[in-house]
Amino acid sequence: MADPNSSNKRKQTDLMKLMMSDYHVQMNNDDMKEFFVRFHGPPNTPYSGGVWKVRVELQEDYPYSSPSIGFVNKMFHPNVDFLTGAVCLNVINKEWSPMFELNHVFDIFLPVLLDDPNAEDPMNEDAAALFLNDRVAYQDKVKEYCQKYAKPEDIGMVPEDKSSDGEPSEDEDDSGDEATPSAGPVNP
Repeated sequence: MADPNSSNKRKQTDLMKLMMSDYHVQMNNDDMKEFFVRFHGPPNTPYSGGVWKVRVELQEDYPYSSPSIGFVNKMFHPNVDFLTGAVCLNVINKEWSPMFELNHVFDIFLPVLLDDPNAEDPMNEDAAALFLNDRVAYQDKVKEYCQKYAKPEDIGMVPEDKSSDGEPSEDEDDSGDEATPSAGPVNP
């Protein structure tokens, strides 16, 4: 069994690295078990321009057990459950190593998953079928979902470039409190 002090130090270190990167992290409480990360769709993919609120849960023995990752707002993807937002990704679910950090999830694992879905092992059968049979229709559907469900206001956060409208102090402090209660998925 992992040493709780060691696990807590690692959680703190990984969270600090994530907060110091380009990601907006919203803590759900002080115990570092659950938090939300603002995740932008990778460039040069149909997800580009989309913004998602990703729920992250860390187990007591993190980093020896993988984080639980789920999209809060709707995501059309073969490996993301349409109703719950749960992510099916082997490197997180089955092949996780304590050598991985939270930044790896957002810098590498999720962008690669969005760019290169595994339609042979789907959580969303409709998305997988469309991906395999009609790539153009799949990309159109992804873009439609991005426009409907993946804007900053859809995740309870103000757009990042809002400061140019003359109201610089309202965006980040107020938006974090409003987003926490709506941790469940958004209905289509």
